[in-house]
Amino acid sequence: MIELVLLLILLALISTTLYLQLNEEEQEIEVDPEKVRGAVSESWRDLELDKEIGSLENQVSEIKRLHTDLETMMKNPRERGEFGEVKLEALLEDHLPSSMYDIQGDVAGKRPDAYINSADGKICIDSKFPLDNFKKLIEEGEETYQTKFRKDVEKQLEEISKKYVRPDEGTAEYAFEFVPSERVYYYLVKEEYQLLNRYTQQGVQIVSPLTLGHKLEIVKGDARAREMSEKADEVLEKLHALKKSHDNFEESWSTLQRHIMRAHNKADEVDNKYRGLKNEFDSVDQLED
Repeated sequence: MIELVLLLILLALISTTLYLQLNEEEQEIEVDPEKVRGAVSESWRDLELDKEIGSLENQVSEIKRLHTDLETMMKNPRERGEFGEVKLEALLEDHLPSSMYDIQGDVAGKRPDAYINSADGKICIDSKFPLDNFKKLIEEGEETYQTKFRKDVEKQLEEISKKYVRPDEGTAEYAFEFVPSERVYYYLVKEEYQLLNRYTQQGVQIVSPLTLGHKLEIVKGDARAREMSEKADEVLEKLHALKKSHDNFEESWSTLQRHIMRAHNKADEVDNKYRGLKNEFDSVDQLED
């Protein structure tokens, strides 16, 4: 892609050079501007340079965004913490209903930056992350800062493990350490994989804006599945109750039918007696006549 842009610039320089040379030699050449513009436009379309340049602009914008995020994180710890908290809150707001999370609420006597309500307990999220030695590592590239940064990360993860992974006190069996920069996150995944894996087994997971978004969708999906399951159980329970009511009604209706049949039979018996008695009265009336 970059090669195409360079080729385009090179062609422009060659064309300009030839034009200047022709002017110096005062050669009279008639050039149709419309044909030139048409040829350039056709070449532009054929090479799809507009798409290539558009893609290049998007990549430059993404690099600029990552650079801005990193710059913000490299500021003093207070501003860094505020940046992480704001970004974390925005992600939670984008992915979860407000009933599923809380900002700086109390969990097991501690106050994480946020927590998520889940069926497995409260999932705590911490957005504070030590970056002073990472900044020095990037700026100076000395291995000693890599070791110091590793120790900083290990200390932070250990603290989260002790404070926010406490299932006996209502937390989930895991917690999130939120790193607001994709660059720092990918550095850790690439260079400190064993460290991250060890603390993942202890219940502490490092997440970036992208990976946290995916995990929030999984948590939300699980909550919806459980809700649907609970509703299905509720509907099943109501169906059982309805069947019981139907059975009771059927028994009552059968009893009523028996009573009606008995009453009908009794009515027939009384009617027959009445007709017999009436016939006897009619006979008496005939004797008098």
